[in-house]
Amino acid sequence: AMEIALPRDLAQDVGLAERRHGELCRQKRIFNARNRVIGGDPEAWDVQVHDQKIKEATEKARHETFAAEMRQNDKIMCILENRERRDRKNLCRAINDFRQRFQKPETCREFDLSDPLALKKDRPARQSDDDVRNSVSGMQKFMGEDLHSHQRKRFQQEQNREWSLEQQREWQNARADHRFAEALHTQTRLQLDHTARHLQTLEGSTRKAVCAAVKEFNRNQALESAARRKWEKKQEQEANLTEISSLLRGDLLSENPQQAASSFGPHRVVPDRWKGMSQDQLEQTRLVQKQQGQEKNQKKRLQEEERQRDMDWDRQRIQKARATLLFERQQQRQLRELRRALDNTNHILAQEQHLRKNYMKEVYTNNPTGDYFSQFNTSSR
Repeated sequence: AMEIALPRDLAQDVGLAERRHGELCRQKRIFNARNRVIGGDPEAWDVQVHDQKIKEATEKARHETFAAEMRQNDKIMCILENRERRDRKNLCRAINDFRQRFQKPETCREFDLSDPLALKKDRPARQSDDDVRNSVSGMQKFMGEDLHSHQRKRFQQEQNREWSLEQQREWQNARADHRFAEALHTQTRLQLDHTARHLQTLEGSTRKAVCAAVKEFNRNQALESAARRKWEKKQEQEANLTEISSLLRGDLLSENPQQAASSFGPHRVVPDRWKGMSQDQLEQTRLVQKQQGQEKNQKKRLQEEERQRDMDWDRQRIQKARATLLFERQQQRQLRELRRALDNTNHILAQEQHLRKNYMKEVYTNNPTGDYFSQFNTSSR
């Protein structure tokens, strides 16, 4: 009979194959000691190494391209330098030819300075004062050497006479201004002197009036001061009489005990007014001292009772400490006995365990073979 593959069987086969493949991949990952101990992703590392090689190859190609371009540029630069050198040489040759043909020495502007025939070709320095060759820097005509010197000297004399007359007029005007300024200064000084004299007279009269007013004011002040001193003396005498009478009738000389009472409380007194304690106060003080003596005796009795109580407490504490020490020693003896019993029990158990190990060695005498160890680590689960 021919077997028919159902879809369910195919799905089971596919699932089984996928599980087997996953198990193999898992075994590769787990049983690989390097990956399990160190860790890492070899596929990612391979991809990184591949990318690094591609990057290095790209950089190498790029550098080679740059090197080829540099060599090409060097060749072009050499060609351009040779061409420039050749053009410069041709240009220099053309310039020299042009100078020999069109720039001869006799055609330059300064040739007359070195012309051997200059004396034969030279002309007179000047023919008149208006000669166009008499330039400013030509040094052919100086002051006083012109052809019209006579007329020039006469014009200069006329000009000097006019300057002298002008100076005389200016000097006369200056003297007139000076005399007017001196007269005005003298008049102003006289006016100022008259004004100063008038002001001095007014100042003298004003000073006399001020002195008279000050003298009258001082006299009034002296009268008022004398009256005030007299009134103050009278007030002082009345105050002294009042004070004497108050002292004679007051509590200080009469020794009133109420004057020493302080405003801070009935138990406080004023030291500078206190005349001593009264008879009632002395009796009260003696009574208080007697009571304090009785309290002191009672306090001594209480201290003796407290000392006796402390001695009883110390005695009880010592007894309790002795009982505690005896109890601790009894506990230590019980612990030693328990430890000794426990050691005996452990020794018995150790002997039993040793006997059991010897018995197990006699029972399990078969040695495991290699098949026994090869069955481990066959699955990743």
